[in-house]
Amino acid sequence: MSMLIKNGLVIDPTNKIEAVMDVLVENGVIAAVDGHIEPSGGHEIIDASGMWIVPGLIDMHVHFREPGQEYKETIKTGAEAAARGGFTAVCCMANTVPPIDNEFLVEYIKSKARDVPIHILQAGSATRGMEGTWLSNIGMMAEAGISAISEDGKTVADAGLFRAALKYAAGFNLPVLCHCEDMKLAGAGSMNAGNAAALLGLGGIPAIAEELIIARDIMLAEDTGCRLHIQHVSTANGIRIIKEAKARGVNVTCEATPHHFTLCDADIKDYDTNFKMSPPLRGRADMEAIKQALADGTVDCIASDHAPHSADDKNVEFSSAANGISGLETALPLALTELYHTGIISSARLVELMSANPARILGFAGGSLAVGKAADITIINPDAEYKIDVCSFRSKGKNSPFDCRPVKGRAERTIRAGKTIYRENVC
Repeated sequence: MSMLIKNGLVIDPTNKIEAVMDVLVENGVIAAVDGHIEPSGGHEIIDASGMWIVPGLIDMHVHFREPGQEYKETIKTGAEAAARGGFTAVCCMANTVPPIDNEFLVEYIKSKARDVPIHILQAGSATRGMEGTWLSNIGMMAEAGISAISEDGKTVADAGLFRAALKYAAGFNLPVLCHCEDMKLAGAGSMNAGNAAALLGLGGIPAIAEELIIARDIMLAEDTGCRLHIQHVSTANGIRIIKEAKARGVNVTCEATPHHFTLCDADIKDYDTNFKMSPPLRGRADMEAIKQALADGTVDCIASDHAPHSADDKNVEFSSAANGISGLETALPLALTELYHTGIISSARLVELMSANPARILGFAGGSLAVGKAADITIINPDAEYKIDVCSFRSKGKNSPFDCRPVKGRAERTIRAGKTIYRENVC
């Protein structure tokens, strides 16, 4: 099947392209990108006038809950949500039940991934059972095809054990994706420590609980030479620590989530547990610092931290509720609305953050529209105006603080290997 996408604004920062062009797809790969390509027989013609044609979006931080918690999400439903959100590839975290801590579970995920429309990359846990006591068999998981090491949801508290994990990861050239939180400092808190928590009478999690581990993990990365990636950075001081480490030449990258650059702790009203997440929503100054860091290059990626939950997981008191939001289907519209349409970042920068940079960090052959590359493409309508409706989510998780929020921009069509896997307004 051949496909010719015409008249769209091609945005490919990897190849320094931003111009109205046509894209020809033959046999699942990009055959040509040019100012004008004449159609021939057999081509599916897609008129992308007024749209952006970009490399398929990549989300390097999602939770698909399989195995063990399929009532929250499966690989299949998560992949469908990803396709609707414009993503052609995702990296799944290891905190399933049981955790992905051995090569047999990696093979299980790979077998399930064969039946879904997107690329499924998998992270392996740093420690067995994510218990922080013994290292997982990182070498065997690397041979089985993991894309990263991550203990997301937890921090490996034992610095010596974590240093050993970083050394193993460096030996296999695997990035280490770090959830940074000192659990002793976080204590029993359920939202950011500050005035908002005091007004609601909820226990607070201080910013230093995150910042201390960011600093520790950067020092360990500097010592071991591993590729370190800080997940869901949420504080201004955390941004400063990462920026200073980059200036020293430490091989560190980081991500920010749409909820952390869109919301702050003052937005939590009526104990709505859809606003409960880890790390928590921080202060307004932290939110603004993240926006600035997305613009100046300190933050490398936008990741959804897609964390679907059942209604029962959220319909409890705030302090007992599960952390996280269903984010795959809102990440792109929120980035367009809050960052691009406000002039904080350019269209090319958005594509860097949501495609090119995640591909580079994960060592994945995506993030580009170069001739010969697999035709993983997202067609974006940057001007579509609508309200987010959680009832329309393909994800099982309807837990989102953004229900009914007006946004501007969405994925109109998602294409993997030359095949349309999602099209707006087509069931």
